Amino acid sequence: MPADPFTLAELTRILLEAAGAEEGVDLDGDVLDTEFTALGYESLALLETSSRIERAYGIALDDDLLTDALTPRALIGVVNDLLTVSRTA
Repeated sequence: MPADPFTLAELTRILLEAAGAEEGVDLDGDVLDTEFTALGYESLALLETSSRIERAYGIALDDDLLTDALTPRALIGVVNDLLTVSRTA
C-alpha cells in the first residue's frame, strides 16, 4: 500500500486508465469540485475506478461512500480518510 496521500494526479491517472476521457474534458484543469457526471464519468466508470483504487491502496470503498462522493475532491477525501484509518490500525 502506498504511503503517500491519494492525490488528484493519482485519481486522474486511474480514471484515464479505467475509462478514458470524454472529448473536450480537460482533467488537468480545475476539476476538483466538478461532478463526475459533468466530467463524463457514469456509475460503471466510477465502479471500475474504485476497484482499481481498492487494489492499489489495499482499502475497501463502500458503495454508499462512492455514491456520495460526487466530485474528485470528495472521492480523494474518502480515500485519504480510509488510508489514514488503515495506517493507524
